[in-house]
Amino acid sequence: MRGKLTLLAGVCASAFAVPAYAQDAEEDTASTEIIVTAQRNNQRLQDVPIAVSAFNTEALEKQQIKNTSDLQLSLPNVTFTKTNFTGSSFTIRGIGDLCVGVTCDQATAIHMNDAPLFATRLFEGEFYDLAQIEVLRGPQGTLFGRNATSGVINIRSARPNLTGVSANAELEYGNYNHVKAKGMVNLPLGDIAAVRVAGFYLNRDGYTKNIFDNSQIDDRDMWGMRGSIRLEPGSGTTVDLVVQYFHEKDSRLRIQKQMCQRDPTGVLGCLNGKNQFQVTNANTTLASVLTSREFFAMQGIPTAFALGSLYGADVYSWPGAANPADSRTVNTDYPPYYLAEEWIVQGAIEQDLGGGLSLRVQGNWQDTSVDAGQDYNLSVQNRANYLPGLTALNTAGTTGIPGLPVSYFAPVRNALIPNGPGNVICTSLSEETNTGAYGGHRICSMTPQDFDRSNAYQSSWTAEAIISSKWDGPFNFLLGGIYGKAHLEESSYYVNAFGLDYAAGILGAFNALGRAPLAGIGATPPPPGFLGSPFYRNHSDDFRLESYGLFGELNYKLTDTLKITAGLRYNHDKKAFSARNTFANSLVPFGSTDMFNSPYIYGFAVTGAPTSSYLQPFDADSSTNCTITGTTASGTLTAANSTGCELFASSNVTFNEMTGRFVVDWNVTPDNLLYFSYSRGYKSGGINPPIPSIFNVPSTFSPEFVNAFEIGSKNSFANGKIILNVTAFYYDYKDLQLSRIVARTSVNDNVGAEIYGLEAEAILRPADGLTLNFGASYLHTEVSQDKLLSNPRDFGAGRADAVIIKDITNSSNCAVASNTGNVAGVNAFVNGVNNLINAGVVTGNAGAGLQPTTAFPSGSGINSTGAFSVCAALAAGAAGAFIPAGLDPAALGGVTVYTSGIPTNIKGNKLPGAPDYKFSAGIQYEVPVGDLTVTPRADFIYTGKSHGNIFNGAINEIPSYTQVNAQLQIDGPDKKWFARVWVQNLFDKDSITGLYVTDQSSGNYTNIFTLEPRRYGLTAGIKF
Repeated sequence: MRGKLTLLAGVCASAFAVPAYAQDAEEDTASTEIIVTAQRNNQRLQDVPIAVSAFNTEALEKQQIKNTSDLQLSLPNVTFTKTNFTGSSFTIRGIGDLCVGVTCDQATAIHMNDAPLFATRLFEGEFYDLAQIEVLRGPQGTLFGRNATSGVINIRSARPNLTGVSANAELEYGNYNHVKAKGMVNLPLGDIAAVRVAGFYLNRDGYTKNIFDNSQIDDRDMWGMRGSIRLEPGSGTTVDLVVQYFHEKDSRLRIQKQMCQRDPTGVLGCLNGKNQFQVTNANTTLASVLTSREFFAMQGIPTAFALGSLYGADVYSWPGAANPADSRTVNTDYPPYYLAEEWIVQGAIEQDLGGGLSLRVQGNWQDTSVDAGQDYNLSVQNRANYLPGLTALNTAGTTGIPGLPVSYFAPVRNALIPNGPGNVICTSLSEETNTGAYGGHRICSMTPQDFDRSNAYQSSWTAEAIISSKWDGPFNFLLGGIYGKAHLEESSYYVNAFGLDYAAGILGAFNALGRAPLAGIGATPPPPGFLGSPFYRNHSDDFRLESYGLFGELNYKLTDTLKITAGLRYNHDKKAFSARNTFANSLVPFGSTDMFNSPYIYGFAVTGAPTSSYLQPFDADSSTNCTITGTTASGTLTAANSTGCELFASSNVTFNEMTGRFVVDWNVTPDNLLYFSYSRGYKSGGINPPIPSIFNVPSTFSPEFVNAFEIGSKNSFANGKIILNVTAFYYDYKDLQLSRIVARTSVNDNVGAEIYGLEAEAILRPADGLTLNFGASYLHTEVSQDKLLSNPRDFGAGRADAVIIKDITNSSNCAVASNTGNVAGVNAFVNGVNNLINAGVVTGNAGAGLQPTTAFPSGSGINSTGAFSVCAALAAGAAGAFIPAGLDPAALGGVTVYTSGIPTNIKGNKLPGAPDYKFSAGIQYEVPVGDLTVTPRADFIYTGKSHGNIFNGAINEIPSYTQVNAQLQIDGPDKKWFARVWVQNLFDKDSITGLYVTDQSSGNYTNIFTLEPRRYGLTAGIKF
C-alpha cells in the first residue's frame, strides 16, 4: 500500500482508526480503508453498525501504542488499570472488572485471533507483530465466543504470507537503560505453506527508587515469541496454527504506592479525610492487636510477652518508616518480585463450502501462571518496640520462666529469634504446608518483615465452530457454537508479618498449656505447638468452569440502503468452587509438616471461662456452624474438629440465559451511515469466598444483565478529507456486580445501575500529508436503586451518635450507635462495657486497660468517636446479657451494634473507573525530503476525574490527568528502514489510573496504580 498513514483512535460508539490515506487527494481512497471483522466478515470500518475501533501495526507505532496501558489513552470512554491482586481491568463505558474473585467472569472479553482467553497475561507484555487490534464497545455475544457486558478486545497476530520471503527487525534504546528488540521472519514453504516466527525482548531499570537501600525497583525483564504456520492445501481451504509464549521475571511492583491520612488513635489506621503521603498507624493492624499488652492481659497471658500497647508508639511511628512524598519513591525492606508465564496454542480451519457458505472451526489452549510478592505496607518497622517482648520470649525459651516449661517456648524462640532478641528476626514464608517458620520456611533479617504474595495457576481450552453465508441476495446469516473449560488449580493471597508469627507462637504455647483433655478431641492434653497457619492465607484451591454457548445472527436488506440484523445467544455456565481462609485456626504440634494434619483445632481463646465465646477464636472470626462443646476443669469451652472449623466453602452454581441484539442501519448515502441498536448483555454470577455468617454476606452473587440502546452515525465528507462519527448510548443495568472488602476478603454484591453517554470523533486532512484527529466523550454513571452498604473507611456512616470500635480480638471494626441520637449515652455505654472487660467480669481476666472513647482529629472525615473494645461483648451488653452499672441500654434509648458497620445508601453514587470526560487530539505532517519522508507527530490526551470505589467522596476520587506524547520519524525509500526519536508523558505526570482500599485489619490505607513516568528514546528498524 503506497498511501500514508492517517491514524484514527476510535472515539464514539462507532469509533474507528483509519491508516493510510493516499497522498494524492484525488486518488481513490477506498483501497486504503481499514477492514475489520467485527461482524465475522471483512467489512469497511465505516460500514459496520457497531462501536468498534481498529489499529493496524503502523497505526500502533505512529501513536506510540506499545502496550495495553497505552492503548486505552486514545479510546473514548475506555480506561485500563492494574488492580490489587496481579489483575487488571479494562473498563468500557463505565463497566470493567468491578467483580473481584476467581469465580468472576470478565466484563470485557479478551480475545486473540477471535478465540476467548481466560486470565491472560497479555497485559504484562508488549505488542509485537500484530495485524490489528479491534476494540468493540457495548455488549457482545451473538458474534463472539464469550459473552461480555462491556465489550471485546480482539488482538490479531500477523499471519504467514505465502507469496514471498520477508523479515523485519527493530531496536530501541531509551532512558532507564531501556532496551527493546523486536523482529519477524516469514518464509514460504513451497506453494501451499508458510511459516512466520516473531518475538520481542524488553529489559530496563526500575522506575521507582527505594530509599531503604538506594536501589531501583519496578524494572522489566520479559520476552515473548510466537510461531505461526499457514497451510493452503487446496482451493477454499486455509489452516492456521499459532503457538505463543510469554515470560517475565523482574521486580515489577503490583502496587505503585500507598497513601494514608494517619489516624493518631489507631482505631482506623488511616482516616477518611484525604489521601496523603503518610504511614498507617500500625496499632490498628491484626499483627499489632494480637500481640498487644491489652489483648494478652485479657487472655491471661503475661504482658511481658507483648510486643507493644495499642495506646503506645506503633512500629511505624519513627523516622525510618517515612513514606516519601513522591509516587516514584518508596521505603521498603522487602524486595518485590514478579513472575509470569503464559502459553497459548491456537488452531483454525476455514473452508469454503461453496454456494456462498463458509465454515470456520477453531480451538484454543491456554496455560497461565503468575506469582508476585512485595512489602505489604511499603514501610519499615521499628524493631526497638519489640525488644521487651522478644527478651521475655528468649528467656522463656532458654533458661525458662517459673511456671512456664521451656519446651513450650523454645521452638518459638528458635523459629523467630534463633540468635537472641538483638539479632535477626525471622518471618514465615508464604508456602503451602501452612507451617511457615515453625516448619523451617522462613526469611530472616534485621528488620521485622511484612509482605504479601499473590499467585495463580490456570489452564483452559475452547472449541468453536461457525458457519456463515455471503450471498448476493438480501438475506445472510451466521450460526455458531462454542464449548470451553477452565481449571484454576491454585490461587492464593498471603499476608505474612513477623507480628502474626509471634502471635501464632505465643498464643499457641499458652493454648497448649491451658488445655485439659476435652470430650471429642482426645484423652490427653495437647503437646506444645503453634497456631496455624501463622500467616493469613485466602486460598482458592479449585475452581472449574464449564461453559457453552449457541449464537447466531440473521440480516436482511429491506432495500439497497436499509438493513436489519437480529441475533440470539443461549448461554450455559457451570461453576464449581472450593476455598478456605486460614489464620491461627489450629493448634499445630511442633514438628508437623502440614497444618491440616493437626487434630487440635482450638483457636486462640485460652481462657476456660464460659465467657470465652466472646473471643471469636477461629480465624479471628466467630463461626457457629463448626463448633462442638466440651468440658474442662475450669468450665465450659468451645472447640471444634479439624474438618469443620476452618472457614471453608465448596459450592456449585449453574446459570442458563438468553441474550440477543437487534440493529437497523441505513446508508443515507454511500458515505453516511445511521444506525440504531438494542442489545442485551449478560455475565454469569459466581460464588463468594467463605465469610463468617455474622457478616451477613450471601454465599453467591447473581448474574449481571444490561439492556443497551445505541444510536450512531458514521460520516465521510469532501472525498474523505473530513470524517465525523458520533454516537449516543443508554444502558440499564440489573444486578451489576460490585466488589468490597469484608473480613480481609473480597466479596461481591449486586446493584442496579444506569449509564448514558456521548462519543464523537473527527479526522481532518486540510492539506496533503497533514492529518488532525480529535476525539471526545462524555459519560454519566450512577447506582439506580437503593442499596445499603457500609463504607469501610467510615463504619460510623457520618453519625455523631456512633462509636467506631477496633475489636482487639480480631482487628476488625464494628460500630455502636444510639437508637435515639443520644451521643453521650452511646459513648457512656461503650466505656461501661470496657470497664467490665478491664475488671475481668466479661472475659474472665482483669487488666486489659482499655481506655475511654476518643474523638478523631479535625479533618478526619469521621464524625463518630472511636475506641478499642470487643464487638461481641458490646453486642451481648446491648442485648441485655449483662448491664454496665447505671448504664442500662434501654434507659439510654437503646443501642445497636453493627458488626459490619452502619450501612449507607449508595443510590446515586458513580461507578468506579468511569471518567466523566475524555479528550484526545493528534497532529502529524508527512514531509517528503528527497527519497525520504519526515513525519513529526504529537498527541494530547485528557482523562477526566473518576472514583476508585463505589462509596465515592473526595478521598476515593481519582484526579483527572493529561499526557503528551511526541515523536519524529524518518522513513527511508519505500519505507525499507526508519529511525524515530520519541517521548512519552512529556511533562512527567504521575497519573493515577486506579485505587484500592485495603481491609480494616490492615489499616484502611489506599493502594494506587499509575501510568509510566516520562520515557524517551530512539528506535530504528529495517524490513525486507
